[in-house]
Amino acid sequence: MNALALAAPPIPSVAIAGSAERFPVRRIFCVGRNYAAHARELGNDERDPPFFFTKPADAVVDSGSTIPYPPLTANLHHEIELVVAIGEAGFRIPVNKALSHVWGYGVGIDLTRRDLQDEAKKAARPWDWAKAFDQSAPCGPLVPAKQSGHPASGRIWLSVNGTVRQDGDLAELIWPVADIIAICSEAVELRPGDLIFTGTPAGVGQIVSGDRLSGGVEGIGTIELTIGQAR
Repeated sequence: MNALALAAPPIPSVAIAGSAERFPVRRIFCVGRNYAAHARELGNDERDPPFFFTKPADAVVDSGSTIPYPPLTANLHHEIELVVAIGEAGFRIPVNKALSHVWGYGVGIDLTRRDLQDEAKKAARPWDWAKAFDQSAPCGPLVPAKQSGHPASGRIWLSVNGTVRQDGDLAELIWPVADIIAICSEAVELRPGDLIFTGTPAGVGQIVSGDRLSGGVEGIGTIELTIGQAR
């Protein structure tokens, strides 16, 4: 193997509940508009098929972190989500075998520069600058599926400074986890270390410096985050 010209960057990872080990992150896929009420609140058709966007692996941030308010935005939004961690590779995975590829589950927040996303939508441009920025994918500790099972229902919620803003149920997912995995794997080969953020319920809203976020998914875990000052 040829020597590297620069030192290799550290491998991004997220915590594992009850373990000193960490889960290495390879890629992050996110599902858009996967709760009907959220699709409606953003003015979209709730019957659209699922679509995906990505975040860089090093956008992950541990629960309990304080992150700086990101640049280029005056309208940062929170989106609480169930996160699926892939543990077994697969391409064109059948729906009835999809859950066997899941290593575990966690709670994530898809941070979004909403003003940049709105501009991108109007110009028919990609969402990268709105979604794929530094520290835009906070993720709580993962729970192995052998412990949690595969949740098909359960409360998913997020509060800001103690006030609940998002409050839904996993049963409201338009495309459940097995379908998401199957559809995503039609386009790419999923591999161990991939994370899938599965979509957010209604109630997304603006957050500012100093805000304290907390949220969770019933039976999976919780996440906490503080928004610091801009750099």
